[in-house]
Formats: sequence, C-alpha cells, structure tokens
Amino acid sequence: MAFSADELRVVRRALATALNPAPLQDEDVQDCLRLAESVDDAVREAGRLRAFLLADLTRYRETLPGSLTGYLELLQDALGAGYDPGADDLAALRALRANPRAAALLERCQVLAERSVRARLARLSQAAPAPVPPRPVLPAPAQPPAPRARLLALPGGRAADEPKRPATPKPPATPAPAKRPAPKPSEVFPPCRRPVPPPPPEERAAG
Repeated sequence: MAFSADELRVVRRALATALNPAPLQDEDVQDCLRLAESVDDAVREAGRLRAFLLADLTRYRETLPGSLTGYLELLQDALGAGYDPGADDLAALRALRANPRAAALLERCQVLAERSVRARLARLSQAAPAPVPPRPVLPAPAQPPAPRARLLALPGGRAADEPKRPATPKPPATPAPAKRPAPKPSEVFPPCRRPVPPPPPEERAAG
C-alpha cells in the first residue's frame, strides 16, 4: 500500500499528536477521518483481489499439467502476497519437479509451509493451559497375612497307602467311690427325752 504526499502529511500530523497530545483543528480531524476511510477501502480491495487470486490458483491447479505456466505464475504472485502454500500445492509441485521453475518453487513452498506449521504450533502451545502436576499416590496400608488354611487329608491320598496302626486300648474306667448318704435330721438332732414324773407318795410308802 502506497500513500500520496498529502496522505503522508496527515500521517505525520497524527503521529505528532499521538506523541504530544494537543487540541486538533477541525480540518486536521477531517483529514484523519478521510485517511482512515481510504485505508479501510484499500484493505477491503486487497482482500477481494486476494480471494480472486486464490480462486484462480485453485482452478489452474485442478487443470494441471496443461496449465503449468499459468499455475506457476499465479502461485508466485500468491506467495508474494503472503499466501501459505497448502498440501495440494506441495503435491502438485512434487509432480512437476522435472520443470526447473517448479522445482525452485517447491523448495520455497516447503520452507514457507514448515515455518507456518511451527508458528501455528507455537500459538497453540501458548494458548494451552499449563499442565497440572499429578497428585502423589499414597501406598495402600499393609494388610496382615491371611491365616493359612488347615490341610485335610483327602481319601485315596498318601495316607491310604500306609498300613493301618492298631488302635491303642483305652484303660478301664475307675469306678467312682460310692457317695455316703446324707444323714437324716433325726440322726443329727436326736429327739429330747421327757423326764419321768416321780411316783406318788402312797406307792413310795408301800414300797
């Protein structure tokens, strides 16, 4: 984008005002507004031209190799306008690398494509949140060993092959001593004997 002499003077006045704030005259304000509109128009026109150029580039690429000359010229113009070559352009140039001009454009496009991928990855890494450190995993408390199960002999095992031992005779049971019967109350406490009354006096006299 190129500025005329008048537009450059407006830009200088705007920069001077930005560095040293001061009240502007109405004419200077109008000049800045007109310059801003011109810049916006130029940006929109450049966007339209770039869209037309990319559309033509796609159309020429789809008709290769018959449109080799036109495609290489359009690709070179697009690269000069800031175009990032895509995978389709790289594949087409690899198929045309026998042409010296196509081979030179292939090397240039590979460098630009690699630079574009690195810049995209850098933007993604900056936008990605910082990884959260993992929380430490605490070991599980040790559990006491389970009690060992008691082994039981199965029928038909090793014990079946061994000869049977004679059973040990049990000693005769000793008879328990006879218990003495409990004494009766009459034996423990004998009955009291009543005193015999003396004989009457007549019987004593007769005797």
